[in-house]
Amino acid sequence: MSPKRMHIPQASRARQVMQEEKNTPQKPGVYVHTFGCQMNVHDSQKILTLMSEKGYQAVETPEEASVILLNTCSVREKPEQKVLSAVGRYRNLKQNTPDLIIGVGGCFARQEGEDLLRRAPALDLVFGPDNIPELPKMIQNIREEHQPQVETEFDPSNDVRFLDIAPQVLDSRVTAMVTIMKGCDKYCSFCIVPYVRGRERYRDPVEIKEEVQRLSAQGIREIMLLGQSVTSYKWKDRGEVWDLARLIRSLDGVEGLDRLRFTSPYPRDFHQELIDCFAEVPILCDHVHLPFQSGSDRILYRMNRRHTREQYFGWVNGLRERCPSIAITADVIVGFPGEEEQDFEETMDLIERVRFDALFSFKYSPRPKTPAARKVQQISEEDKQRRLAYLQQRQLEISLEINKKFEGTEQLILVEGRSRRNPERLAGRTTTNKVVNFVGPEHLVGEMINIRIIEAHATALVGEGQ
Repeated sequence: MSPKRMHIPQASRARQVMQEEKNTPQKPGVYVHTFGCQMNVHDSQKILTLMSEKGYQAVETPEEASVILLNTCSVREKPEQKVLSAVGRYRNLKQNTPDLIIGVGGCFARQEGEDLLRRAPALDLVFGPDNIPELPKMIQNIREEHQPQVETEFDPSNDVRFLDIAPQVLDSRVTAMVTIMKGCDKYCSFCIVPYVRGRERYRDPVEIKEEVQRLSAQGIREIMLLGQSVTSYKWKDRGEVWDLARLIRSLDGVEGLDRLRFTSPYPRDFHQELIDCFAEVPILCDHVHLPFQSGSDRILYRMNRRHTREQYFGWVNGLRERCPSIAITADVIVGFPGEEEQDFEETMDLIERVRFDALFSFKYSPRPKTPAARKVQQISEEDKQRRLAYLQQRQLEISLEINKKFEGTEQLILVEGRSRRNPERLAGRTTTNKVVNFVGPEHLVGEMINIRIIEAHATALVGEGQ
């Protein structure tokens, strides 16, 4: 590993401008409520950037806002229920603020379209994830015409412009996300993403590197490369072909950048060149999120995942051979239509053999337009809940066993800010993406420090601060 560059990050001018705007009461306020994945978080940052350019200021609570926007997810059913419940709560604010505009965007908005106005009459605005560039104009039209606005269809002429909106309003002064592609061509039978996010579109690697350089110059020390199937990245132009491995290597020399991550990958696209990056690229973190969804070949086939359990073991073994310290996390679904007890046992066997550092586990929920939703062999809610509870309990035990090995060791962490669970403590992450909470002074935020681990839990570590 090459020596890490040490510096205290400086606040970007854009963040300073937004802070000044927060203290300027005459500007209208915009409040963004984000649901779902990291791509949605990144889209919300883009929304705030666009709105700030039109004279709006980001506010901390919906009560301060003249525009409330919900950026939504439709991958699972539960977030949809939360969105509609939130709209119901925000509707009450209109009694005191008649000019308040409430809008729903993102994947759920693309999925439901104009029907959302019927389901939630308090809504003034519905927009899809590809219609973010039109958002300020749509809000202006609502003010002038006093009519709801709905735009959820993808317009290819807007796509490049959308990708070029580099968010200046960041959730962190230490870490940031950079979109390198959008959409997905995989069409897993349970997934609605291709229907609401569209086909895969890739961003010019020159533009990606320029954005990373700008963020690094502002003090950002860790970048997360984003895409619905990020390992599918492939840019072809001027006789050149760029894949994710080549892009990662090109970013290694960016001044001030200490860490690089990417998510979410598609296992079948994990070629040897990408695996080699974990051993050969100093800034690439020793952590990979590698969704497997099921440990049963029969269910994987029904899911249209295009890989087998043995292939998955091959990718895991290859990663650990090249980078023995790597931490592996994954997504898994229980209760997929037709999943029998033997299939679930094969999933548990895969978990025991791989020993993941952590798992994001979910009960299958039918999504509109997807082939799996039409299958007749739906699993009972009782069986899905039983299997999920068993899986999650066993994974907590494995995670704790893995984390216990860190007790008494020193770990290099990037201090990101205050702990979300205990504001009296600071929090940072190891290169293996483990959260470390510790007591320390505020000036350590943005620093890379060595810290001694004194206690391990299944989901986080406790360190002894400087």
